[in-house]
Amino acid sequence: MCWMSKWLVVGALAGASLAGPAAAGALDDIQKSNTLRLAFREDAPPFSYRAAAGEPAGFMVDLCRLVAENVARQIKKPGLKVTYVPVTSVNRFDVIAQGKADLLCEATTHTLSRREIVAFSIPTFFDGTSFVVGPRGSRNVNDLAGKKVGVLAGTTTEQNLRQMLKAAAIGAEVVVVKTHQDGMRQLASGGVAAYFADHSILMSLLAADRSLADLQLIDAFLSIEPFALAMRSGDEKFRLAVDRALSEIYRSGGIMPIFRRTFGDKIDPSAKLRALYTTAGLPD
Repeated sequence: MCWMSKWLVVGALAGASLAGPAAAGALDDIQKSNTLRLAFREDAPPFSYRAAAGEPAGFMVDLCRLVAENVARQIKKPGLKVTYVPVTSVNRFDVIAQGKADLLCEATTHTLSRREIVAFSIPTFFDGTSFVVGPRGSRNVNDLAGKKVGVLAGTTTEQNLRQMLKAAAIGAEVVVVKTHQDGMRQLASGGVAAYFADHSILMSLLAADRSLADLQLIDAFLSIEPFALAMRSGDEKFRLAVDRALSEIYRSGGIMPIFRRTFGDKIDPSAKLRALYTTAGLPD
């Protein structure tokens, strides 16, 4: 062995020594503690919130529970415990990045900038601005010219709506309201011809109030926000286990009972959402 080769070997061994043992991943921690920690928001219905009885609830919480059951089968831990870690919109990514919870279960939009902080699963949902009209209202946004349309004051939806109307040269009058319930009441009484909000919020409002049953939710999106479950970066084994669980849930149709529990039997998934669950479920 030449002197250069000897130095290369010594350098490699020294580097390995300094690096120390590889950090344990989430699956190793789950195996040892027999516990999977789910982070959830207490104030983000219908996806993640604390129910009246005090239990975590919502679409993403229910989905994470199914993921936990699937991961338990993958690692052969039938008695795996699930614990819940409350988070806020401010600290949610720090809690995951610092390893204080394993999986973030709320309406988290998957963005490139957020991937600098955490990793994401395959898509779990997508949302965006949509609108509701009366029983005889038009499904074409262009037909709103010359009419009043409602939107919650001070939201990104208000900004998007005004930009869209201006760009499309649709001369509709924007009426801002203080609450979503107020906007829906104005729509039901004929005060506005359409009410704009996130598609999922509109679904939840319609499911919660039977007096709004005649209103029509339009399957159109003025913006798109893809949701996914967030986890600690660099843990590919755990990410693969989560993606495998989600894929099996989608392929088996297990996502539909969660959707029905959240949004009711009278609201169907949009064509785009059905397509997401058809295409996102990866083959094993």
